[in-house]
Amino acid sequence: MEEVLLSCEDRMLKTIASLKEGFAALRTGRASASLFDRIRVDAYGEKSPLNQNANISVPEARLIVIQPYDKNLISEIEKAIRTSELSLNPSNDGKVIRISIPPLTEERRKELVKLAKNNAEQSRVSIRNIRRDGNEELKKLLKESKLTEDNEKKGAEELQKLTDNYINQINKILEEKEKEIMEV
Repeated sequence: MEEVLLSCEDRMLKTIASLKEGFAALRTGRASASLFDRIRVDAYGEKSPLNQNANISVPEARLIVIQPYDKNLISEIEKAIRTSELSLNPSNDGKVIRISIPPLTEERRKELVKLAKNNAEQSRVSIRNIRRDGNEELKKLLKESKLTEDNEKKGAEELQKLTDNYINQINKILEEKEKEIMEV
């Protein structure tokens, strides 16, 4: 029973981590280096993460400065940012790339909140699927006589507590992200 619960909790933790990672890439009106976590640059014939090819800093609330480790990559980095789904317009002076983060329109904020809610709902579904898998595993152990009925019920209750806990975490993370997006 413990193995099943630990396995489910581990998968639930990964779901939460994945949600946080997805939310970090959601653009708010504020500059953040994490916006570029998913951007990959064609460097030396291979796609690699932007943060491995450049230093990303946020000197002001609405400005991001990207300083390539190799000046020859500046155009590739610029191209990767332009073609990303971030809708940003980088400019460079030959040494560094500057990106001004424009304030979001009300309409765009609402779209982002909708997207965040959708991501959170997908995470909730994942958590529930993990619970279902755990319950099936407990029933299988019961059929194989590796678990008593009482322990199976107890395991299912523990699994439900885990599920409730992680769904509450998802709701809190979503609430924080909504506030961040709607902040002017």
